[in-house]
Amino acid sequence: MTLEEGRRVRLAEDLGIGEAFAGESGTPAGFLSLGAGIEGTVERVDGVLPESQEVREYQRLKALFEDYGHTMPAASRERLEAEIAELEPEWTAHRERGDRVTVRVRWDNGLVLDGAHQEQLTPL
Repeated sequence: MTLEEGRRVRLAEDLGIGEAFAGESGTPAGFLSLGAGIEGTVERVDGVLPESQEVREYQRLKALFEDYGHTMPAASRERLEAEIAELEPEWTAHRERGDRVTVRVRWDNGLVLDGAHQEQLTPL
């Protein structure tokens, strides 16, 4: 799905936003959420989400290992392999997500949601 500015969308699933507080006392009053089915208009498409620090570190270490691993002392190579293995789950999750686009949506009720993932929206 390609989202573009001006396109009408519908929220595909309930989206929890956070706790709501009452008055100066800060007493919790409930939980704020947007319900699935709410409709709005895409105001801005921000593009692909940046890679996390862990993903960038995995790529850096993997490239280092591939280029120079064969020349490293055994202990250094083993330590590098362990660091790569530790970051492997983050890398796998990143690859499974693929390129994720974020958008800014103005809902018909006047609320604005910035940084929404395209997977959470259904085009109309």
